Amino acid sequence: MNSGIFTLLTLTLPILAVLIIYFIPRTALKTLYVIANVFFALDLLLALLLWYLYVPESSSLQLRYQYAWLPDFGISFSLGLDGLSLPLVLLTSFLTLLVGIHSRSVSTGLKGYLICVLLLQAAMLGAFLAMDALIFYMFWESMLVPMFFLIGVWGSSRRVYAAMKFFIYTAVGGLPLLAGILYLAYLCLQQQNQVSFAITDWYNLNLSPNEQVVLLAIFTFAFAIKIPAFPLHTWLPDAHVEAPAGASVILAGVLLKLGLYGLIRFCLPIFTEAFAGYAWVLVILATLGIVYGAFMAWVQKDMKKLIAYSSVSHLGFCLLGVASLTTEGVNGAILQMVNHGITTGALFFIVGALYERYHTRLIADYGGLAGTLPRLSMFTLIFTLGAIGLPLTNGFVGEFLIIVGAFEWQAVAGLVSVSGVILGAIYMLSWYRRCFYGTPANTLAQKNDFVLREYLVFIPLAILVFVLGVYPNLILSRTTATAESYLKDFDRVLQERKMP
Repeated sequence: MNSGIFTLLTLTLPILAVLIIYFIPRTALKTLYVIANVFFALDLLLALLLWYLYVPESSSLQLRYQYAWLPDFGISFSLGLDGLSLPLVLLTSFLTLLVGIHSRSVSTGLKGYLICVLLLQAAMLGAFLAMDALIFYMFWESMLVPMFFLIGVWGSSRRVYAAMKFFIYTAVGGLPLLAGILYLAYLCLQQQNQVSFAITDWYNLNLSPNEQVVLLAIFTFAFAIKIPAFPLHTWLPDAHVEAPAGASVILAGVLLKLGLYGLIRFCLPIFTEAFAGYAWVLVILATLGIVYGAFMAWVQKDMKKLIAYSSVSHLGFCLLGVASLTTEGVNGAILQMVNHGITTGALFFIVGALYERYHTRLIADYGGLAGTLPRLSMFTLIFTLGAIGLPLTNGFVGEFLIIVGAFEWQAVAGLVSVSGVILGAIYMLSWYRRCFYGTPANTLAQKNDFVLREYLVFIPLAILVFVLGVYPNLILSRTTATAESYLKDFDRVLQERKMP
């Protein structure tokens, strides 16, 4: 059997689940829950199979599936995996399964909620797997619709405002991105005598310096909104605060990674000379985002806003790793995308668990929970330590590699990134202390510590915090060859720039 069939099945299983769930009555809650989670689990098993079949030593695309969809227009339904997309596909399938398990807490509209999560999973997987730029764009834009409804229907009091802001910001970035994609396809016609939207064909285009700069600006603008990079981040805190817990997990855990994925997939190999010349702009924005996000997180009163601004800071680290143009930096960025998805997703689950019990997200309303909720307190501490990058937890190696890459690029960038680590420890440990220790708030009543679905969600997340902390090579063994292949031309370009 062609191994590319497994790649196609990974993408199509969530769509099949939607078709089945559509015909199930909305009142059959248990049936809806079981069927959705069976498909989430099957998709994770397929992602693990792809992980097993992938050859780590190779940087080429693997497990490819291709169908000539519109050959006259150079459009093919082309899917594939490399060391960049493979860990993100596995992360997507893993987190959506946990969101599916957690969906038992959804009080109204479970059928619609599960359909939105499944459609969002298919769109995210499609974007990571697509090797045709137009197919990538279709999945990129289609993600907006289910996330818009997840925020706008199942969110908090200002959900409509947050959903509209999320939709407008990300849609605005998508329009110039489409124009850039069409222009590159036109250049293929001019230079290769055929229209092609195959991303790998674009790696061989001969772009003028002006074309490189303009197209780099267009693509980077779209991807920076999605990350979101400072100062294009303002939609994120509103979206996180108003979104239900499951949507926040997907948004922070996977959706934000697509901006960084796009930078590596498109901008590094296609606009190499321009990227080398203007990487300093991204380094500045990344370092500003690291420090700004950390200080904003420090002063937040709402737990969700604190974690949202911590994402701005942590994703600033990932952007810094990409912009450093070093193997250590890019490798660390890919690893940290996975680590951030695990720890920040877990922290949003924690906030959701606290909100279910006490119906408040204000930090001032909490205190002394370690005595009444000891298991929840223990898991929160594990995820907090992972988020601040304590050695032997998953966040340490990724941040360390990024900092090494930043120092290789310039010492100032490395020093600023180190300050972000220190600030992260301050605001995260301060939040943990105020919520779980100190004087208990009078309004907090005795609540159940844990329910079964929370064990099923938190235990695998906690295991991964330590597994990836002790054995990060589980990810790095599959990313290193790909990172080196994306950077192979930069040494030459940077050396030429230093020549008199």
